[in-house]
Amino acid sequence: MKIGILGAGNMGGTLGRLWAEAGHDILFGVRDPHSAKARRLSDAAGFEPRFGSFAAAAAHGETVLAAVPWEATEGVLRQAGDLSGKVLIDCTNPILPDLSGLAIGHTTSAAEEIARWAPHAHVVKCFNTVGAGALSDARYGDHSASVFVCSDHPLAKETASQLAESLGFEPIDAGPLIEARYIEPLALLWIHLAIRGKFGSKIAVKLLRR
Repeated sequence: MKIGILGAGNMGGTLGRLWAEAGHDILFGVRDPHSAKARRLSDAAGFEPRFGSFAAAAAHGETVLAAVPWEATEGVLRQAGDLSGKVLIDCTNPILPDLSGLAIGHTTSAAEEIARWAPHAHVVKCFNTVGAGALSDARYGDHSASVFVCSDHPLAKETASQLAESLGFEPIDAGPLIEARYIEPLALLWIHLAIRGKFGSKIAVKLLRR
């Protein structure tokens, strides 16, 4: 699969590396391909990542991952250009800079705002409740960590679920995109536990069934 990744930080860089290792064709979209962040990813990736503009990454991908800080997301999507018909995976969280709460929530969500900014893309929420530190190993004893997937587009759900499963996660169909209003606050709880609760960045959520 051709995947364009908007951003090369912890989430975008790690997911891009793992998907490249799985055989996907990855192009990272960044502001500056020669930046320190791009160099760090190149040093850590174990492969030679390819970088381009946000527009180049969006044009490259059948699937596009939005993995930039929330406050930059609208501007990056505008730079990315036409995303019509593409699966757009949103792993962002609309967290305030000091991590004290959500910038938006409950009456809308980051995913719904992204769908408004990219109205012809097939937006799907996924990977926002797991930290980059857990992406390389989704197994916790006998269990695989869960990730919640919500979208109004069946193909987008299927694509995100397959990419999650390929990394060992259990994708949970959480319904239509509006459910992101409840999934995103869960990410805030994850941040609180990981940082203020000092559980660390490798904790994960699991949905258990009887």
